[in-house]
Amino acid sequence: MTEHPVLAYLYGLQMFGIKLGLETVRQLLAALGQPQRRYRVIHVAGTNGKGSVCAFLAAICRQAGYRVGLYTSPHLHCFSERIQVDGEPITLESVATLTERLRALSGGLRPTFFEFTTVLALEYFAEQQVDLAIVEVGMGGRLDATNVVEPLVTVITPVSRDHQAHLGETLQQIAEEKAGILKKAVPAVVGPQRAEVTALLQRRCAEQAVPLSLFGRDFAPLAPLPQDPVGSLRVRTPAGLSPAVLPSLAGRHQWDNLATALMVVTELRRLGLQFPDAALTDGAARACWPGRLEWWPAPTVAGALLLDGAHNEAGAAVLADYLRQQGYGAGRRRVRWLAGFKSDKDVPAVLEPLASLCCALYAVPIPQEQSFSPGRLGQLAQLAGVPAQLYDDVAEGLRQAQGQRQPDELVLVAGSLFLVAAAREILMAQEGP
Repeated sequence: MTEHPVLAYLYGLQMFGIKLGLETVRQLLAALGQPQRRYRVIHVAGTNGKGSVCAFLAAICRQAGYRVGLYTSPHLHCFSERIQVDGEPITLESVATLTERLRALSGGLRPTFFEFTTVLALEYFAEQQVDLAIVEVGMGGRLDATNVVEPLVTVITPVSRDHQAHLGETLQQIAEEKAGILKKAVPAVVGPQRAEVTALLQRRCAEQAVPLSLFGRDFAPLAPLPQDPVGSLRVRTPAGLSPAVLPSLAGRHQWDNLATALMVVTELRRLGLQFPDAALTDGAARACWPGRLEWWPAPTVAGALLLDGAHNEAGAAVLADYLRQQGYGAGRRRVRWLAGFKSDKDVPAVLEPLASLCCALYAVPIPQEQSFSPGRLGQLAQLAGVPAQLYDDVAEGLRQAQGQRQPDELVLVAGSLFLVAAAREILMAQEGP
């Protein structure tokens, strides 16, 4: 399929690389008349879980009757996924129209891909007259292009080591960058954190008179009551106990993400927005976030695959816990892992929690990205005690993993969302129209 010309232009902006800073975005938004001020915003940062929190929030807000914009990155299959209104991705025609307008305004500013895309999204939400926009930080927070919004609530999900080349080597440095989205007197909801991150965020909130809702202290997921549906949970907040909610997204960690989203809703209610309890239960059950602990085609189907975007140490630990909960890693219930990483990832840290569960690793390059060498990945897997096989492309690696899988084993695809996207496209093609 021929790529749409507007996408060729947008992806061409990637030659300007990553540029942390807000001035270009501010100038473009000023030229557009400050579209980001025409609706209310929830701004979400973090290393892991921020996309899931955004998905829960968008679904809950829609069920409450609000018109909702959702801006996330990266996309899985097509650019339009990044910018949605009420669950509908932006059309390429709208992308083309907005791109033409922004190109005329950008002059000599030379915006990066992410800067341009962020401005495009914020303008589109204004055009679409959304009531609320859920805006996910791209990387870091303080100097991220999204940090031009004036949010009703800010959110920081779990912080861990990732993107060290841009955000700093230590957890403290990375947390400082995430804390950069905090705004004076604007309520902040902070998900589960390591103690040193919690302490830093508490200090930054105190310095700016930020009302802070802290996971564990102010809100937490609780086991359901006897009369509640199996698999559901309740959330304790300062406003009381939530109704029983059944998260649509798999994994025990999604309890924490859903609890974070419900604490945001508690803050929005306090600010005067209306959220009936039915919006909480229906939204939690309808949230969709493909490629994150996603069973293909379904967990009840024999031979189903598991796809997950885990690409850092914290994400790998969550994935390993989930696999153990599903009974993998013991006896013959082993994992065959199709793995590939971007070149900047700490691969040994990702391998460590998962290696003991695996009987084989199939190393492949990441399509269309600067890929970690499959040869080096295979060496690291062998050092971690996992036999490795090397393949030149995702399709062959996936075919071999599926072909060698024994009845009690699982084929796992993990290491990068770009890898997950490639595998999903292969699986969709196998299913046909």
